[in-house]
Amino acid sequence: MEKLEHLKSAVAALSEISENEKNGFINLVSRYLSGEAQHIEWSKIQTPTDEVVVPYDTLSPSPDDPAETKKLLDKLVVLKLNGGLGTTMGCTGPKSVIEVRNGLTFLDLIVIQIENLNSKYGCNVPLVLMNSFNTHDDTLKIVDKYSNSNIEIHTFNQSQYPRLVVEDFAPLPSKGQHGKDGWYPPGHGDVFPSLMNSGKLDAFLSQGKEYVFVANSDNLGAIVDLKILNHLVQNKNEYCMEVTPKTLADVKGGTLISYEGKVQLLEIAQVPDEHVNEFKSIEKFKIFNTNNLWVNLNAIKRLVEADELKMEIIPNPKEVNGIKVLQLETAAGAAIRFFDHAIGINVPRSRFLPVKAASDLLLVQSDLYTLVDGFVIRNKDRANPTNPSIELGPEFKKVGNFLSRFKSIPSIIELDSLKVTGDVWFGAGIVLKGKVSIAAKPGVKLEIPDGAVIENKEINGPEDI
Repeated sequence: MEKLEHLKSAVAALSEISENEKNGFINLVSRYLSGEAQHIEWSKIQTPTDEVVVPYDTLSPSPDDPAETKKLLDKLVVLKLNGGLGTTMGCTGPKSVIEVRNGLTFLDLIVIQIENLNSKYGCNVPLVLMNSFNTHDDTLKIVDKYSNSNIEIHTFNQSQYPRLVVEDFAPLPSKGQHGKDGWYPPGHGDVFPSLMNSGKLDAFLSQGKEYVFVANSDNLGAIVDLKILNHLVQNKNEYCMEVTPKTLADVKGGTLISYEGKVQLLEIAQVPDEHVNEFKSIEKFKIFNTNNLWVNLNAIKRLVEADELKMEIIPNPKEVNGIKVLQLETAAGAAIRFFDHAIGINVPRSRFLPVKAASDLLLVQSDLYTLVDGFVIRNKDRANPTNPSIELGPEFKKVGNFLSRFKSIPSIIELDSLKVTGDVWFGAGIVLKGKVSIAAKPGVKLEIPDGAVIENKEINGPEDI
């Protein structure tokens, strides 16, 4: 393990990161080098029973008594994974400050939701943001504007690890790469040790908190659910992953399986090539991980202290200024197999509403949803339980461009699918229904006029409208 010894001394000399980070990183690399990857034997995979993946409808109702509800909520901490930048959507700064609806950002909506809970029940549910070194400074400035709210907001940073140069296994920063490019945040599996190292975990335990609800900051459906919290407290489940039925759009998502008597996450990367199509089938693997996770705080402390959270390592190769580097990452969902009485809960699709691209923004800004008390709620007028499929061309990729191309967001309550390619501009008050395809000819600007109603049409020029 000469590689590792060289790496250890190089990492020891890095002044930018803490001892905890250095140890965590070396730990991760040595696990990676020892090749301890868990090998999945396909024939041992079993479909989880309803005891292990509990149908949401079978959960007992949450307490009627407001005093009981307050007692329940006072055990809870809400944590949002806030390490991601809005770069893929053409935004600088944290993704959580992109405006989602009515001029409100992801973060605004989250704060409004928790404020409403705290005022309604007189409880104190704190909001915790796990930032990365990419989002930390910006987030601190933004959080300042909520200082008058009735909600405690905590922030901490996830670990900062050096990127590994593939060629000689040296940390990129020790090669003179001292800017942000030399480093990476090691995935959200890092939430458990980082929460502990930040001192926040012990602080919450001393306040009598018992559970943390972890979710991606861009999932608008990840709202506090009293039935789920009540179930976990009653049944002493240390970990719960919310899963939901797969549609064809979700075939790559990780799924829960029963394996050698434990419930665990199976990700596409762990699947042998000859079984990938089976993994993607909706018949055998019917559910996928929403990354809404509920975890017992005492259990996190116990497992982090014993160094037992050895999640599957996800190697993520990148290129930085022409140098091939490796980032080793882990995912929080993969931790499920280390907790006692871990379960999945098969939740309604409404609890999974991520905004990953402009096409998702179109959905949530349209009449398909309304905004009530910070909650994005689906319009009852739509008969079809699934959302329309929306494909927008690269002209719409950046949020700024997306917004400028719509005078107002079209009505899509009766839309099945929309495909837009080329230089297309939308007027106000447009209604789209059925299957609609709009393609501008190369080099030609195509304007859809105000008030147009387009139903089951292919439009290639103004004459088709």
